[in-house]
Amino acid sequence: MANENETESRTSIQVIERLMQLLDLLAEHQDPVSLKDLAIQTGLHPSTSHRILNDLVACRLVDRTEPGLYRLGMRLLELGNLVKARINVRDIALEHMRKLHRSTGQTVNLAVRQGDEIVYIERAFSERSGMQVVRSIGGRAPLHLTSTGKLFLAFEDLSFVRAYATRTGLAGHTRNSLTDLGKLEKDLAETRKTHYARDNEELELGLKCMSAPIRDDTGKLVAGLSLSAPADRLQDEWLTEVKDTALTISTELGWTGKR
Repeated sequence: MANENETESRTSIQVIERLMQLLDLLAEHQDPVSLKDLAIQTGLHPSTSHRILNDLVACRLVDRTEPGLYRLGMRLLELGNLVKARINVRDIALEHMRKLHRSTGQTVNLAVRQGDEIVYIERAFSERSGMQVVRSIGGRAPLHLTSTGKLFLAFEDLSFVRAYATRTGLAGHTRNSLTDLGKLEKDLAETRKTHYARDNEELELGLKCMSAPIRDDTGKLVAGLSLSAPADRLQDEWLTEVKDTALTISTELGWTGKR
């Protein structure tokens, strides 16, 4: 009986592997692919390919556009949309934030944009007895005074940035705040080029931040990951870790681009 179960298990795994081969190959082609080409490119026997494809068509995972021609089915889109709707950037980011905090010992923030402000939705700053303590959730700050806010401004049109400056007056909080539009635009241009942003004691004296973008599967900027530290303690080498962590989170959200 044990041998029969093992054989059935191996057969099931083999079928799944072949099914995935066919789906992956169909995903590589915009146009329908013939059964013959699918069999050749996967190395599967035509009868095996045909049998699996028939099952996939029955499940609407594959469409048969005409006899012998196949493409990915709409059911995959339906399932993909369900998965996307259930993805929560905070849930995905949290463990990576904890890891970055353990590595640097500094505060790690996750923020999203709401109108002309960013809102902190997660913050990892202390570990005691294996427990993660989070504070300042829901805190807000103007876009132009924070590293994450600058990310959102940097990837907007210049006309938006100027309208934002008019609406807000670019009010400052410290002597380092960028309250001049020309200086802000120069700072944002650097952010667009490097894909990261800095806050040089612009929101609070004695505190510096560095931030990297988090993007979803469409490439949309959905959040910013930042590391905050006392001005005399911030280390430039942490920037690589911040960018790598943001990229990891983006990848788990489905983004396939580069930083």
